[in-house]
Amino acid sequence: MGVLRHVVCAMSGGVDSSVSALLLKRMGYHVTGVFMKNWDSQDERGVCSSERDCEDAYKVCKMLDMPFHQVTYVKEYWHEVFSNFLREYEQGRTPNPDIMCNKHIKFKHFYHYALNTLGADAMATGHYARTSQEDEEVFQQKHVPPPRTLFRDRFEIRKPVRLYQGADRFKDQTFFLSQISQDALRHTIFPLAGLTKDFVKKIAAEAGFQHVLKKKESMGICFIGERDFENFILEYIEPKPGNLVSIEDGKIMGQHQGWFTLTLGQRARIGGQVDPWFVVDKDITTGDVFVGPTTNHPALFRDTLQTDRFHWIAEDPPVELVRTQMMECHFCFNNRMPLTPCTVTLNLDGSVWVMLKEPIRALTPGQFAVLYKGDECLGSGKIVHLGPTIFTLQKGQNCMSRPPKDTGQQHPEPVS
Repeated sequence: MGVLRHVVCAMSGGVDSSVSALLLKRMGYHVTGVFMKNWDSQDERGVCSSERDCEDAYKVCKMLDMPFHQVTYVKEYWHEVFSNFLREYEQGRTPNPDIMCNKHIKFKHFYHYALNTLGADAMATGHYARTSQEDEEVFQQKHVPPPRTLFRDRFEIRKPVRLYQGADRFKDQTFFLSQISQDALRHTIFPLAGLTKDFVKKIAAEAGFQHVLKKKESMGICFIGERDFENFILEYIEPKPGNLVSIEDGKIMGQHQGWFTLTLGQRARIGGQVDPWFVVDKDITTGDVFVGPTTNHPALFRDTLQTDRFHWIAEDPPVELVRTQMMECHFCFNNRMPLTPCTVTLNLDGSVWVMLKEPIRALTPGQFAVLYKGDECLGSGKIVHLGPTIFTLQKGQNCMSRPPKDTGQQHPEPVS
């Protein structure tokens, strides 16, 4: 008789992780369910939402006759995710805490807890994603420390595990997994890899998981919930009032409570205007937030950006990129946007320049540039610099095409 493999499944109290646990049981694994508490919060009725989710996860484990544990990462989440979230906003950037939570909490602290503390052979999550290895290969992996140099020793032969989009492209979550480590990916199973959301709901209904099926799917940033973002952020950062300034003529259009309450592309609250205005740029030195009329104002569109040191899921950049310093692939910085063709240039410090085939609306510093080659998610890097907007380029062209002003000085006749 073969060895019974032990898999720890991250349980959120939702339908995806519940069905993941069920499928793992059906595969014949010894499964332990673990609920992570990352944030202390209460809803508008004063009920702690994480306690309710924990209870739902426990019910599923009881129905499946699985051991259940709860682990708290509130302190780790505060220091490694939320503190960074606040710093980024204060610097005028817009962070993505969901990507950072997966990197630092689920696929670092929870991963080590599953394998080292609970003695699991592998961990599993309810993400819609898949890898290049079969489930049985996961149990044959050994821990390998990450490289200490910028790139791995070129003489070392090692087949990396690849991250691919799940079968349900609409629900694909590789975007949120684009910063996880190769070591964690090697020891992770995604039971929903080949399933669609509708089929997952069908499995949940047949299994009698009515209490999780009834729940509304969580959207947005977990620790904000249904609250207004401006009110939330002002609980942690002191208001820094400033002006809303027209990008077109420098006219003051209104005021704001702090540049960190606004992000590029969002509608600005300006009274007395017939048509909506949108945030197009921020200057944290003066506190001015620049706005433009219409949602597709040219000051919102750019086609070039630079990241910080890029995180390659395979640890090394693609061979094509290393060999030629350039590569054609696809880009996104928002999980809801379609993939955009681009050309990537690799820099000596490990950062990349991304040149888009066509300009994109509201490219935002602090967000992550996620790259894809076919259906493979290559990794991501934080956007740190942006190229000029279409509006800036148009202004430059207009200046170049304008005839020089006549200063009244006599100009010599050209020599024939």
